[in-house]
Amino acid sequence: MEKAAGSPAVGGSYPQKNAEILSSQYGINLFLAGLLLTFAWAVHAVGISKSHLLSYLITLMLIQLLWMLWYLCRSCTQRRLIRDKDTHAGARWLKCGITLFAVITLILDSFKIGYYIDFSNCLSPTEGIFPVTHAVHTILQVYFLWCHAKDVIQSFKTLERFGVIHSVFTNLLLWTNGVLTESKHQLNEHKERLITLGFGNITIVLDDHAPQCNCTTTTLCSIFSQGIYYLYPFNIEYHILASTMLYVLWKNIGRKVEHHQQSKTPFKFHGITVGMIFGLIVLTSTIAIVVVYLIQIGGSKIKSELALTMFYLHAIFVLALMCTAGIVALLIYRLEDRSLDNSKNPARKLDAELLVGTAAGSWLLSWGSILAIICAQAHPKYTWYNLPYSILVIIEKYIQNLFIIESIHREQEKVNDDIKTLRIVTISRGSTLSLTPLYKEIYNGRATRDTGEVPCLFKGSICGRDNDGAGVAKEETSQDNTSVMHSASDFSFYRRNSVTNNKRRILKNIAAFLFLCNLSLWIPPAFGCRPEYDNGLEEIVFGFEPWIIVVNLAMPFSIFYRMHSAASLFEVNCKT
Repeated sequence: MEKAAGSPAVGGSYPQKNAEILSSQYGINLFLAGLLLTFAWAVHAVGISKSHLLSYLITLMLIQLLWMLWYLCRSCTQRRLIRDKDTHAGARWLKCGITLFAVITLILDSFKIGYYIDFSNCLSPTEGIFPVTHAVHTILQVYFLWCHAKDVIQSFKTLERFGVIHSVFTNLLLWTNGVLTESKHQLNEHKERLITLGFGNITIVLDDHAPQCNCTTTTLCSIFSQGIYYLYPFNIEYHILASTMLYVLWKNIGRKVEHHQQSKTPFKFHGITVGMIFGLIVLTSTIAIVVVYLIQIGGSKIKSELALTMFYLHAIFVLALMCTAGIVALLIYRLEDRSLDNSKNPARKLDAELLVGTAAGSWLLSWGSILAIICAQAHPKYTWYNLPYSILVIIEKYIQNLFIIESIHREQEKVNDDIKTLRIVTISRGSTLSLTPLYKEIYNGRATRDTGEVPCLFKGSICGRDNDGAGVAKEETSQDNTSVMHSASDFSFYRRNSVTNNKRRILKNIAAFLFLCNLSLWIPPAFGCRPEYDNGLEEIVFGFEPWIIVVNLAMPFSIFYRMHSAASLFEVNCKT
């Protein structure tokens, strides 16, 4: 009987699993084809130009636009139906973040349109069509994510799987295109600076994709061409965030959702003043360091070495503070006895995997720098600061990952801390009786139950009436003893509650501090402050081209790690 009953469920799961496998393979092949086109354009392959790559991306975006419009129209016709929602997916702060990045991406698209107009005589029409299509794609996709990121799709599941996975890999390819374009620009600037650092033995060949014609308005062309590369970091973050939110939507298709979802946990500034102050100090100093670095680097050999030394010393100090904060948070967790939430949650699982996976990018760069310092024959003075910096990068990410992953898996307290005491007050013979048993006894429902005694309310109001004569003195004595006993229990509870609140306050300040520190460490590599390029020592040990390939592959993951960590720490602060 059990086997017969279970057979339909097992048989019914096969189509869904097959659809998941088929759609994932479709997405991977879509991505690999685009990746090869991107690579062919980057290495100037014969017969493949930028217009071919852009045409492929435009086609993918148009297909996604059609699918999103179909989904939105179908949702409108079924808006009266009750849909399952995954409250863990598509948090409001995450939607606000992706909206901010999308707005800056739209500014980037407008710059590209202006750039195309100025160079329209020698640029392919696809370079004008691409930013227009991308702008429409961005607007509709942000609207789609705001309205449907939490959906658990239960109808047209096979079709929806292909539509969502197509959207995931379209955004990944747009992310890859942005990363490659921005990396080529950074590499050109790096090659121009190498001579000032004294590495004249490295062949300097610029990878130039500039138009082969004159601009119609020189001033606007300069603004557009320079401004584009300062906006690319936000475009890159927008697409990777969109792909992660869409991936969670894909994983939720056909999922059975548990209906005891967690309540909303809004962000509050109360109680995190210390963490915010120290974090803002780090953020401000980091921006100042980046500005000075970009001005000084490449000016002369002495200025470049001073800029590198300044960067390393600042980063070492910040990373040491972050390591200390993370260790303190982990020690507090060890002192608490709270179970972990191991329920199935695609969003939380993806967060943990992304933290560890993207951290590997900076770990790779750090180990490369450590090996270069050990193996190099000559060591300029500034390169020695790279050793503690690289070691701290490895340790800090290790500690921070432990803190974030444990934080997002910890169960929230079931009882609100605002509930300080439950007190029943009654007046008996002109005196107030405190009837507060221990907090744990109230919560577990064991108050005055184990001893079999009648609560004081009944002792004071009912039993006291029966013993109205000789028992008055005994009753008053009993009331005095009970009052003393409950005053002591109240003091014990307040003390335990005060300790708990202090721990929570410390954890919230640590999360706020680490949040701002991760934003601070995202800024330097995102805006061109990359000592892995300018240090020069690794390029001598490993060779120019091999090391540049390693940096270009690892750096995007390192940059994304900081933004993703900041987003996760924001969530930790809200949940704590």
